[in-house]
Amino acid sequence: MIIDLANTDTRTIQDALTAARHRVGQPATGKVLTLVIVTSEASQYDALRASTEAAREHPCRILGVIPRGGREEPRLDAEVRMGEGGPGEIVLLRLYGEVAEHADSVVLPLLVPDTPVVVLWPDTAPRRPSVDPPGALAQRRVTDTAATANPLAALKRLATAYMPGDTDLAWTRITPWRSLLAATLDQPHTEITAGRIEASPDNPSAALLAGWLAVRLAVPCEVCDSFGPGITAVRLTTDSGQIAVTRPDGRCATLSEPGVPDREVALHRRPAAELIAEELRHLDPDEVYEEAVTRYAQGLNGAPRRVKAGRP
Repeated sequence: MIIDLANTDTRTIQDALTAARHRVGQPATGKVLTLVIVTSEASQYDALRASTEAAREHPCRILGVIPRGGREEPRLDAEVRMGEGGPGEIVLLRLYGEVAEHADSVVLPLLVPDTPVVVLWPDTAPRRPSVDPPGALAQRRVTDTAATANPLAALKRLATAYMPGDTDLAWTRITPWRSLLAATLDQPHTEITAGRIEASPDNPSAALLAGWLAVRLAVPCEVCDSFGPGITAVRLTTDSGQIAVTRPDGRCATLSEPGVPDREVALHRRPAAELIAEELRHLDPDEVYEEAVTRYAQGLNGAPRRVKAGRP
């Protein structure tokens, strides 16, 4: 069911939500959070589709906010969607003119009462998510530096403005890498003296993975450019040889250790819906992400340096 509301207000949107809920027989309770997606018109379809998939695991009210701004007369247009491929509620809000500067005032009356709020920016992130009007309403603020025009510059800017509750989908993408490396390094091995990440150019996930390794292993860690896709290899230098995880195809990795036969490990690149669902499981501040992104932001004073590399 889709209800179009042109030049409307939040009271009318609330009434439309209530009416749609009764018509489809959906209970008023059961929502575990409100997910606010601040996006552009070009990105809203993919962002809402991925979030709707994530809502199967985390029933929620999804508020898609599209600030149109411009010199038009202040206006709020809305679409209320119920039963559109997911268990939750979707409200798509288009903000025109001066209304676009007050997205928090539009969003606030539409939040599910007494539940956490998560704000997602799937494309361009604000300079300081914690003080951005919608971000100030949230317990968790999720950006995606990989979708920006200059990912590494955006990552450094967000690191400088970090506040507890901030995180990035570039960090979420490396959860399988971190799990595999942590399990591997739990086994006996000789001292690790250096680390090297190989990834497609300007890859923020590689920068965060290098920062995490540099903090956890207390060794220098460099990032080298490869032909992708994404992260293609992690190589750790030890006194007895190299521990390496190589993934040239974005699906299956090979784990190599000194004196041990190579092993194949599933390490596929995950879709956006899985990444969003993972972030919605953790509403507390991510201190490990803070360590990794802070280490990257330190630049020559401690962050992994970038070097050029040829074809691996």
